[in-house]
Amino acid sequence: MAEFHVLGSGDAYARSEIRVRQIALSDIVDALRMGIADFMEKPSHYAFVVLMYPIIGAMLFVVASRGNAFQLIYPLLTGFALLGPIAVLGLYEISRRRELGLDTSWSHAFEVYKSPAIPAIAAVGAVLLVLFLAWIYSAQTLYGWLFAGTTHDGFWALATDVFGTSRGWALIVLGNAVGFVFALVVLCSTVVAFPLLLDRDVGAVAAIATSWAVVRKNPVPVLFWGLIVAVLLLLGALPGLVGLIVVLPVLGHATWHIYRKTVVIDKLEPRPVLR
Repeated sequence: MAEFHVLGSGDAYARSEIRVRQIALSDIVDALRMGIADFMEKPSHYAFVVLMYPIIGAMLFVVASRGNAFQLIYPLLTGFALLGPIAVLGLYEISRRRELGLDTSWSHAFEVYKSPAIPAIAAVGAVLLVLFLAWIYSAQTLYGWLFAGTTHDGFWALATDVFGTSRGWALIVLGNAVGFVFALVVLCSTVVAFPLLLDRDVGAVAAIATSWAVVRKNPVPVLFWGLIVAVLLLLGALPGLVGLIVVLPVLGHATWHIYRKTVVIDKLEPRPVLR
Protein backbone atom coordinates (compact mmCIF):
# COMPACT_ATOMS: atom_id res chain seq x y z
CA MET A 1 0.00 0.00 0.00
CA ALA A 2 1.32 3.45 -0.84
CA GLU A 3 2.58 5.45 2.11
CA PHE A 4 0.49 8.37 3.22
CA HIS A 5 0.35 10.50 6.34
CA VAL A 6 -2.61 11.03 8.66
CA LEU A 7 -1.24 13.19 11.47
CA GLY A 8 2.13 14.35 10.18
CA SER A 9 4.63 13.99 7.42
CA GLY A 10 8.05 14.52 8.96
CA ASP A 11 10.26 17.34 10.15
CA ALA A 12 11.92 17.83 6.76
CA TYR A 13 8.59 18.78 5.20
CA ALA A 14 7.68 21.08 8.07
CA ARG A 15 11.04 22.83 7.82
CA SER A 16 11.58 23.32 4.12
CA GLU A 17 8.90 22.13 1.75
CA ILE A 18 6.12 24.59 2.44
CA ARG A 19 6.14 28.36 2.19
CA VAL A 20 3.47 30.92 2.97
CA ARG A 21 3.02 34.02 0.83
CA GLN A 22 1.92 37.42 2.07
CA ILE A 23 -1.27 38.61 0.39
CA ALA A 24 -3.39 41.77 0.39
CA LEU A 25 -7.08 42.45 0.91
CA SER A 26 -7.41 42.65 -2.87
CA ASP A 27 -6.31 39.01 -3.09
CA ILE A 28 -9.20 37.99 -0.84
CA VAL A 29 -11.62 39.89 -3.05
CA ASP A 30 -10.06 38.26 -6.11
CA ALA A 31 -10.39 34.79 -4.54
CA LEU A 32 -14.07 35.49 -3.86
CA ARG A 33 -14.53 36.63 -7.46
CA MET A 34 -12.88 33.43 -8.69
CA GLY A 35 -15.09 31.40 -6.36
CA ILE A 36 -18.18 33.01 -7.86
CA ALA A 37 -16.85 32.24 -11.34
CA ASP A 38 -16.34 28.58 -10.39
CA PHE A 39 -19.87 28.42 -9.04
CA MET A 40 -21.43 30.11 -12.06
CA GLU A 41 -19.94 27.54 -14.45
CA LYS A 42 -22.48 24.93 -13.33
CA PRO A 43 -24.46 26.40 -10.41
CA SER A 44 -27.21 23.80 -10.33
CA HIS A 45 -24.67 20.99 -10.04
CA TYR A 46 -22.82 22.57 -7.15
CA ALA A 47 -26.05 23.45 -5.36
CA PHE A 48 -26.95 19.76 -5.45
CA VAL A 49 -23.64 18.82 -3.82
CA VAL A 50 -24.26 20.93 -0.69
CA LEU A 51 -28.03 20.53 -0.51
CA MET A 52 -27.70 18.31 2.56
CA TYR A 53 -26.11 21.12 4.59
CA PRO A 54 -29.25 23.31 4.90
CA ILE A 55 -31.37 20.17 5.25
CA ILE A 56 -29.32 19.03 8.25
CA GLY A 57 -29.47 22.55 9.67
CA ALA A 58 -33.26 22.51 9.41
CA MET A 59 -33.33 19.11 11.10
CA LEU A 60 -31.30 20.48 14.01
CA PHE A 61 -33.86 23.27 14.38
CA VAL A 62 -36.74 20.78 14.48
CA VAL A 63 -34.99 18.46 16.96
CA ALA A 64 -34.19 21.33 19.34
CA SER A 65 -37.77 22.62 19.09
CA ARG A 66 -39.39 19.27 19.74
CA GLY A 67 -36.99 18.57 22.59
CA ASN A 68 -38.03 21.83 24.26
CA ALA A 69 -34.38 22.91 24.05
CA PHE A 70 -35.20 26.24 22.44
CA GLN A 71 -32.15 27.85 24.01
CA LEU A 72 -29.97 25.62 21.83
CA ILE A 73 -31.51 26.59 18.48
CA TYR A 74 -29.24 29.59 17.94
CA PRO A 75 -26.06 27.83 19.17
CA LEU A 76 -26.84 24.80 16.99
CA LEU A 77 -27.44 26.79 13.83
CA THR A 78 -24.48 29.12 14.30
CA GLY A 79 -22.22 26.36 15.60
CA PHE A 80 -23.12 24.15 12.66
CA ALA A 81 -21.26 26.67 10.51
CA LEU A 82 -18.08 25.48 12.28
CA LEU A 83 -18.48 22.26 10.30
CA GLY A 84 -18.91 24.11 7.00
CA PRO A 85 -15.38 23.35 5.70
CA ILE A 86 -16.26 19.64 5.77
CA ALA A 87 -19.51 20.18 3.86
CA VAL A 88 -17.71 21.65 0.85
CA LEU A 89 -14.85 19.15 0.50
CA GLY A 90 -15.99 18.10 -2.94
CA LEU A 91 -15.99 21.68 -4.17
CA TYR A 92 -12.26 22.02 -3.55
CA GLU A 93 -11.84 19.08 -5.92
CA ILE A 94 -14.08 20.76 -8.50
CA SER A 95 -11.97 23.92 -8.32
CA ARG A 96 -8.79 21.87 -8.67
CA ARG A 97 -10.17 20.08 -11.73
CA ARG A 98 -11.29 23.37 -13.28
CA GLU A 99 -7.82 24.77 -12.67
CA LEU A 100 -6.34 21.79 -14.54
CA GLY A 101 -8.81 22.08 -17.40
CA LEU A 102 -10.51 18.76 -16.55
CA ASP A 103 -14.19 17.81 -16.53
CA THR A 104 -16.06 19.45 -13.64
CA SER A 105 -19.31 17.47 -13.59
CA TRP A 106 -20.88 17.33 -10.14
CA SER A 107 -20.12 13.61 -9.79
CA HIS A 108 -16.42 14.44 -9.46
CA ALA A 109 -17.17 16.23 -6.19
CA PHE A 110 -17.86 12.85 -4.59
CA GLU A 111 -14.56 11.40 -5.78
CA VAL A 112 -12.88 13.30 -2.99
CA TYR A 113 -14.14 10.61 -0.61
CA LYS A 114 -11.96 8.08 -2.46
CA SER A 115 -8.87 10.21 -1.91
CA PRO A 116 -6.01 8.83 0.20
CA ALA A 117 -6.26 12.15 2.07
CA ILE A 118 -9.53 11.12 3.71
CA PRO A 119 -7.94 9.76 6.95
CA ALA A 120 -6.09 13.04 7.49
CA ILE A 121 -9.18 15.03 6.51
CA ALA A 122 -11.20 12.99 9.02
CA ALA A 123 -8.64 13.81 11.71
CA VAL A 124 -9.07 17.55 11.12
CA GLY A 125 -12.82 17.02 10.90
CA ALA A 126 -12.73 15.36 14.32
CA VAL A 127 -11.09 18.51 15.70
CA LEU A 128 -13.92 20.60 14.25
CA LEU A 129 -16.51 18.25 15.73
CA VAL A 130 -14.90 18.57 19.17
CA LEU A 131 -14.98 22.37 18.84
CA PHE A 132 -18.63 22.23 17.77
CA LEU A 133 -19.58 20.11 20.79
CA ALA A 134 -17.54 22.36 23.09
CA TRP A 135 -19.41 25.39 21.72
CA ILE A 136 -22.80 23.76 22.37
CA TYR A 137 -21.72 22.80 25.91
CA SER A 138 -20.46 26.35 26.55
CA ALA A 139 -23.70 27.88 25.26
CA GLN A 140 -25.83 25.59 27.43
CA THR A 141 -23.64 26.27 30.47
CA LEU A 142 -23.90 30.03 29.96
CA TYR A 143 -27.68 29.78 29.58
CA GLY A 144 -27.93 27.63 32.71
CA TRP A 145 -25.87 30.14 34.69
CA LEU A 146 -27.89 33.20 33.63
CA PHE A 147 -31.34 31.58 33.65
CA ALA A 148 -30.94 29.16 36.57
CA GLY A 149 -34.33 28.03 37.89
CA THR A 150 -36.24 29.55 34.97
CA THR A 151 -38.55 27.48 32.78
CA HIS A 152 -39.68 28.67 29.37
CA ASP A 153 -42.89 27.16 27.99
CA GLY A 154 -42.04 27.84 24.36
CA PHE A 155 -39.86 29.65 21.89
CA TRP A 156 -41.64 32.98 22.19
CA ALA A 157 -41.46 32.89 25.98
CA LEU A 158 -37.71 32.39 25.69
CA ALA A 159 -37.37 35.13 23.06
CA THR A 160 -39.30 37.59 25.25
CA ASP A 161 -37.07 36.82 28.21
CA VAL A 162 -33.89 37.06 26.17
CA PHE A 163 -34.65 40.35 24.41
CA GLY A 164 -36.60 41.95 27.26
CA THR A 165 -34.35 41.44 30.29
CA SER A 166 -30.84 42.40 31.34
CA ARG A 167 -29.82 38.78 31.81
CA GLY A 168 -31.12 38.06 28.33
CA TRP A 169 -28.90 40.73 26.85
CA ALA A 170 -26.02 39.41 28.92
CA LEU A 171 -26.64 36.04 27.27
CA ILE A 172 -26.62 37.64 23.83
CA VAL A 173 -23.40 39.58 24.41
CA LEU A 174 -21.47 36.88 26.28
CA GLY A 175 -22.77 34.08 24.06
CA ASN A 176 -21.73 35.82 20.87
CA ALA A 177 -18.34 36.69 22.39
CA VAL A 178 -17.72 33.03 23.23
CA GLY A 179 -18.97 31.99 19.80
CA PHE A 180 -16.59 34.46 18.19
CA VAL A 181 -13.65 32.82 19.97
CA PHE A 182 -14.69 29.37 18.70
CA ALA A 183 -15.19 30.71 15.16
CA LEU A 184 -11.78 32.41 15.25
CA VAL A 185 -10.06 29.19 16.34
CA VAL A 186 -11.77 27.27 13.51
CA LEU A 187 -10.85 29.94 10.96
CA CYS A 188 -7.19 30.00 12.02
CA SER A 189 -6.97 26.19 12.13
CA THR A 190 -8.64 25.43 8.81
CA VAL A 191 -8.34 28.46 6.51
CA VAL A 192 -6.25 26.36 4.09
CA ALA A 193 -6.11 22.99 5.88
CA PHE A 194 -8.63 21.01 3.82
CA PRO A 195 -7.52 22.22 0.36
CA LEU A 196 -3.90 21.53 1.35
CA LEU A 197 -4.72 17.99 2.51
CA LEU A 198 -6.62 17.31 -0.68
CA ASP A 199 -3.78 18.63 -2.82
CA ARG A 200 -0.69 17.23 -1.03
CA ASP A 201 0.22 14.39 1.33
CA VAL A 202 1.12 16.47 4.39
CA GLY A 203 -0.88 15.10 7.33
CA ALA A 204 -3.41 16.77 9.62
CA VAL A 205 -0.91 18.38 11.98
CA ALA A 206 1.05 20.01 9.15
CA ALA A 207 -2.20 21.21 7.51
CA ILE A 208 -3.41 22.89 10.71
CA ALA A 209 0.06 24.34 11.36
CA THR A 210 0.12 25.75 7.84
CA SER A 211 -3.26 27.39 8.37
CA TRP A 212 -1.95 29.09 11.50
CA ALA A 213 1.16 30.16 9.56
CA VAL A 214 -1.07 31.74 6.90
CA VAL A 215 -2.89 33.67 9.65
CA ARG A 216 0.37 34.86 11.23
CA LYS A 217 1.63 36.03 7.85
CA ASN A 218 -1.68 37.60 6.80
CA PRO A 219 -3.72 38.50 9.91
CA VAL A 220 -5.72 41.33 8.35
CA PRO A 221 -6.62 39.56 5.07
CA VAL A 222 -7.61 36.38 6.96
CA LEU A 223 -9.79 38.33 9.40
CA PHE A 224 -11.31 40.11 6.41
CA TRP A 225 -12.04 36.71 4.88
CA GLY A 226 -13.59 35.58 8.17
CA LEU A 227 -15.85 38.64 8.12
CA ILE A 228 -16.92 37.86 4.56
CA VAL A 229 -17.68 34.27 5.53
CA ALA A 230 -19.73 35.37 8.56
CA VAL A 231 -21.76 37.92 6.59
CA LEU A 232 -22.45 35.57 3.68
CA LEU A 233 -23.42 32.71 5.99
CA LEU A 234 -25.82 35.03 7.82
CA LEU A 235 -27.38 36.20 4.57
CA GLY A 236 -27.60 32.61 3.35
CA ALA A 237 -29.27 31.47 6.56
CA LEU A 238 -31.94 34.18 6.63
CA PRO A 239 -34.22 32.69 3.95
CA GLY A 240 -34.77 29.45 5.87
CA LEU A 241 -31.17 28.28 5.25
CA VAL A 242 -31.96 27.93 1.53
CA GLY A 243 -29.48 30.65 0.62
CA LEU A 244 -26.69 28.39 1.86
CA ILE A 245 -27.12 26.34 -1.31
CA VAL A 246 -25.51 29.26 -3.13
CA VAL A 247 -23.31 30.69 -0.38
CA LEU A 248 -21.51 27.47 0.58
CA PRO A 249 -20.32 26.60 -2.95
CA VAL A 250 -19.02 30.13 -3.47
CA LEU A 251 -17.16 30.07 -0.15
CA GLY A 252 -15.82 26.58 -0.85
CA HIS A 253 -14.43 27.52 -4.25
CA ALA A 254 -13.02 30.80 -2.90
CA THR A 255 -11.25 28.90 -0.10
CA TRP A 256 -9.43 26.82 -2.73
CA HIS A 257 -8.20 29.99 -4.42
CA ILE A 258 -7.09 31.48 -1.08
CA TYR A 259 -5.05 28.31 -0.58
CA ARG A 260 -3.46 28.76 -4.01
CA LYS A 261 -2.64 32.40 -3.27
CA THR A 262 -1.09 31.78 0.15
CA VAL A 263 0.65 28.38 0.08
CA VAL A 264 3.64 27.35 -2.02
CA ILE A 265 4.82 23.72 -2.06
CA ASP A 266 8.46 23.36 -3.08
CA LYS A 267 9.00 19.60 -3.34
CA LEU A 268 5.99 17.38 -2.71
CA GLU A 269 4.17 16.36 -5.86
CA PRO A 270 0.41 17.04 -6.08
CA ARG A 271 -1.89 14.16 -5.33
CA PRO A 272 -3.11 12.57 -8.55
CA VAL A 273 -6.53 13.65 -9.72
CA LEU A 274 -9.02 10.78 -9.61
CA ARG A 275 -10.58 10.13 -12.98
